[in-house]
Amino acid sequence: MATQLFLNLPVKDLQRSVEFFSSLGFSFNPDYTDENATCMIVNDNACVMLLVEDYFRTFTSKDVAGTAGAAEAIMSYSVDSREAVDEAVRSALAAGGSLSEDPRDLGFMYNHSFQDPDGHLWEVFWMDPAGMADPAAGSTSGTVPS
Repeated sequence: MATQLFLNLPVKDLQRSVEFFSSLGFSFNPDYTDENATCMIVNDNACVMLLVEDYFRTFTSKDVAGTAGAAEAIMSYSVDSREAVDEAVRSALAAGGSLSEDPRDLGFMYNHSFQDPDGHLWEVFWMDPAGMADPAAGSTSGTVPS
């Protein structure tokens, strides 16, 4: 059985977050959704729990990171093509997100990033399977999206 990953993120406005991520093509599990939280499905083994900040605080004694001036993490997800990377970022911007970093083309990998309405950093990437095996592309050992 594969291990499941649940990433928990604090959000200020749950409905706004649902609308934002819905516009990027994500769906939600209604069985794990109420006025405090929702479960955004990434794939069969990975989900993002969007938790209203007050509810998020019940899970930790630490302060909630202020995303305006600090990065707590960068969430990365893959898509099927370079074009899909750019389309995901365009959709994020149209839905109220903001640009994070300029696109990067590493030959074997292309990525671009945005911030969601709560300031969380998201990176969208495409990896060329042929480029990973190309010795001319250089060593990719240990290379991960960031």
